[in-house]
Amino acid sequence: QVQLVESGGGLVQAGGSLRLSCAASGRTFSSYNMGWFRQVPGVERKFVAAIRWTGGSLYYADSVKGRFTISRDNAKNTVYLQMNSLKPEDTAVYYCAAGMSAPRVVSSYDYWGQGTQVTVSS
Repeated sequence: QVQLVESGGGLVQAGGSLRLSCAASGRTFSSYNMGWFRQVPGVERKFVAAIRWTGGSLYYADSVKGRFTISRDNAKNTVYLQMNSLKPEDTAVYYCAAGMSAPRVVSSYDYWGQGTQVTVSS
């Protein structure tokens, strides 16, 4: 069992930066791929970024490539999403998730956090 708690969301102006954190409980955190997804009302949850359990492979949605960076610290049971050059279209609730396969696929993740709101003003 893995429990996930996101933090770091907030209101920022376009062009600004935020860093999201996702703290995990459970002794097997280092065995899971970790992903970040985002969702706006009325739209399905969408993939943002993911990192393999080894930390050696990173995956990004085209819309965030070059602006967002995912990383993890297995010693701290934490995964991060550094978001730079934020745009109003990045506004969403951001969720972290833990899973064992298919890093880009929502349904491959077994555990989810409660989400943190990110709002980017123009």
